[in-house]
Amino acid sequence: MKNFDKIEQAGRSMVEMLGVLAIIGVLSVGGISGYSKAMAKFKLTKVQDQLSMMIMNIRTAYATSPGYPGLNVSIAADNKLVSQEMVVGSGASASLMHALGGKTMVGAVTVNGVSNAGFAVVLGGLGKDACVSLASSDWGTDGMLGMTVVSTNVTTAPDTLPTGTGIKTPKDLPISYSAAVTACASDSSNSITWFYN
Repeated sequence: MKNFDKIEQAGRSMVEMLGVLAIIGVLSVGGISGYSKAMAKFKLTKVQDQLSMMIMNIRTAYATSPGYPGLNVSIAADNKLVSQEMVVGSGASASLMHALGGKTMVGAVTVNGVSNAGFAVVLGGLGKDACVSLASSDWGTDGMLGMTVVSTNVTTAPDTLPTGTGIKTPKDLPISYSAAVTACASDSSNSITWFYN
């Protein structure tokens, strides 16, 4: 006859449970870190796509025009020359925000004394890593007049192509990684301006 007075209990000890929880914690931290890095890379790629599309659309839209008269943020937004996910507001009060959360500006520029002969696209509010990556990327030289990188948050598009040491011309591009690190000195407020004709 079986003895029902004795009940067998099986389970895990407290030490074993704490070990399992510690392992889960370490794996979670690693997963969150990996997710953060993946999201940062995704957003940076998205900014590159937004910029490339904007430049291509502007150059295509103004291909038959003598220059870029009237080009500004509201014209670019209203005429869908930029990704519509960048547009905040509408009409004259429209603004553009790139995928990393900073302001994007666009406008016609004077080149060699000729009004509206080119245009500028400015990405502001860039963190150091994003700035270095974008500044040291090879953007090609087709129609590019130059690029400037500053460690301040630019709030308006320039109206004139700078000359002298303030601009990297196509022969100087892409800039080296070490030069980009030096130029992108701010942790969160760097700006890059691309000039095209």
